Amino acid sequence: MSGLENISSKHSQDGGPRLEPLAKGEVDGVPGNKSTQRGLKSRHAQMIALGGTIGTGLFVGIGQGLHIGGPLFLVLAYCIITALLYGVATATGEISAYLPVPGSSVPYFANRYVSPSFGFTLGWIYWYIFAVTVPGEITATALVINYWQNPVPTGAWITIIGIVIIACNCFPVRGYGEAEFWFASTKVMTILGLLIMAVVLFFGGGPAAPLYFKHWSHPGPVNEYLAEGYTGRLAAFIGTVTFSVFAFAFAPELLVTAGGEMQSPRRNIPRATIRYFYRLVTFYVLGAVCVTILVPSDHKDLLSAGHGAAASPWAIGARDAGIKVLDSVINAMIVLSAWSAGNSYLYLASRCLYSMSLSGNAPAIFSRCSKSGLPYYALAASSSVCALAYLNVFSAGSVVLNWFVNLINSGGFISWVCCCVTYIRFRKAAEAQGITDIPFRSRMQPYAAWISGIGFFILLVLNGFKVFVKGYWDTSTFLTSYIGVVLFAALYFGHKLTVGRRDKLLYRPEEIDLHTGLTEVLEANSAPVPREKWYQKWRVLIE
Repeated sequence: MSGLENISSKHSQDGGPRLEPLAKGEVDGVPGNKSTQRGLKSRHAQMIALGGTIGTGLFVGIGQGLHIGGPLFLVLAYCIITALLYGVATATGEISAYLPVPGSSVPYFANRYVSPSFGFTLGWIYWYIFAVTVPGEITATALVINYWQNPVPTGAWITIIGIVIIACNCFPVRGYGEAEFWFASTKVMTILGLLIMAVVLFFGGGPAAPLYFKHWSHPGPVNEYLAEGYTGRLAAFIGTVTFSVFAFAFAPELLVTAGGEMQSPRRNIPRATIRYFYRLVTFYVLGAVCVTILVPSDHKDLLSAGHGAAASPWAIGARDAGIKVLDSVINAMIVLSAWSAGNSYLYLASRCLYSMSLSGNAPAIFSRCSKSGLPYYALAASSSVCALAYLNVFSAGSVVLNWFVNLINSGGFISWVCCCVTYIRFRKAAEAQGITDIPFRSRMQPYAAWISGIGFFILLVLNGFKVFVKGYWDTSTFLTSYIGVVLFAALYFGHKLTVGRRDKLLYRPEEIDLHTGLTEVLEANSAPVPREKWYQKWRVLIE
């Protein structure tokens, strides 16, 4: 593992961690095995933080959130999720900036700072949810493409989209970083352009009359959902918050995973974490406000579980404002964004499986890498899940997308609660051992982690609340909303009662290992990073 020591899945008789150093070039005792490489540059890391996982959730799914709750509840939902994710992002940023070892991931740190059973369970939950998110993005992309009348069958589009996503991940990590840099740059420019468009239309700069906040007056600021009166408005608020998480999923985890393949991670991870929060406020909160200006919540073309419409509210707003061709341009950018998000999630899934293999929680074959540092077996296994996107061929695309949204949301809630638990254990260990050399600190921690953890746990419980309302029971919705909880419990107790029966429930703060691999990380962080001449020239704008 490139000279780093690794926490083995084996433990001492008293349940505490036992370090088993791995010689250079060995992974779990396999001589000559290669590892991933630090090929992500500063500009890659910054742009991945800004736009890496922005996909169809923000561009298309936001329309269903508006349809469920109305403009006020949509904006409130995005504000609440942004505030809760601040606690998660700063927690994961603090952990990964301190020890960004190759193969790092949230499950790796959970295994190291909480317990082997916790790390094992979280690792497989992460892999399953990252892998499932890829066909979710493919499904949404196929829906967006059908905005245009075309003779190409849905199955063919799914195949083309999937092949491009898999192909992008077959390049060395520097190639992935370069592709994602330009993908994410395009997404950032697209969102900024859409925000400007909304402001122009707000004041009447387009062919139509000024929009102002007329859609807040008609059909109204809030909707009723599943029932009438106060109960219906409460259900609309809960439904909007739980559904809207789909747009935010897993960006903090992307930074943790990328930290293991990032140049100068102790400098770049704190920058990327702070910019991620700015991105949430600018792109998500302001984006939600702009969508409520452009489109009424009862528009017939908004995505909903009940019909097959799949137009982005941004494209609808441009079309209804009378701006010719712009709706097609927006849709094209959304397709590109979905490709990029699928690219990022497949990267996350393959690296998560690779990381689990390093810690002994997955078969050793998944730790094998090519000369360029590509974990090809882990990538192949993760790519196979893309076949789930072909469910679109047999069911309505909007229905399939809602299945994926429920799966992704439940996984998101579970993962963010676990991120907060892992950080709290790390923080206690650092205080108990007198560790002060932590590159990134948030003034709001550890209180933000407690608030975020409790908040996302409540949302996890409420994720499938709709099925418990009289007349709305749906077996597929119930299963997709809560299967993540069942999987987590089954994996945790299965591991705890078998290979982990001698392990402690939690490591004591004094015995948590905060030192293994730190020397190598410090050496890698202090090494000079070569810069291209053009980068030096435009450094102020990029960084």
